[in-house]
Amino acid sequence: MNTRHADTRQHILETGQRIVACKGFSSVGLNELLQAAEVPKGSFYHYFKSKELFGQAVLEAYFDGYLGQIDRLFATPGLSARERLLAYLRQWQHSQSGASDDAKCLVVKLGAEVADLSEAMRLTLRDGTTRIIDRLARCIADGAVDGSLPALEPLATARTLYQLWLGASLLAKLSRDDSPLAQAWESSLTLLSA
Repeated sequence: MNTRHADTRQHILETGQRIVACKGFSSVGLNELLQAAEVPKGSFYHYFKSKELFGQAVLEAYFDGYLGQIDRLFATPGLSARERLLAYLRQWQHSQSGASDDAKCLVVKLGAEVADLSEAMRLTLRDGTTRIIDRLARCIADGAVDGSLPALEPLATARTLYQLWLGASLLAKLSRDDSPLAQAWESSLTLLSA
């Protein structure tokens, strides 16, 4: 695969991610995507054999980018594990707030929508969220070692935090009000002080 083709595939994925983050997966038609990406239909089908495989690739690219952001944040020197974890939660709060122009969470946007439509996309979402939770659990375990967090069961605490924030993001979206995110922040502080 030459550089031009790799760039075209990436361009289609990035364009698709932006549109899907706004409209959902089912609402995005192939013609809309092709017009926005300014690529011919043949280019789409060269890289993606179906819309479902395209959706799976969008999710894989989303998780790769998101996990990279977490890894960079959690590798920040000079911060305790608690500070790194709270910085992650603050970023989540900001990105999901109504005032943010940041890309919205595709797990929030697509979780319920595609779980019953596509087994491949459901598994990609499941595996991606598992990788996020694993990173949170490692940070929580590091916090017990560096003394910045109490001795918590890392995986169970990470799952609880992720579920709390995922639910708060959905409720904030439904209510068009950031108070569920503020409540998730307060609940997280309580949980991490236990």
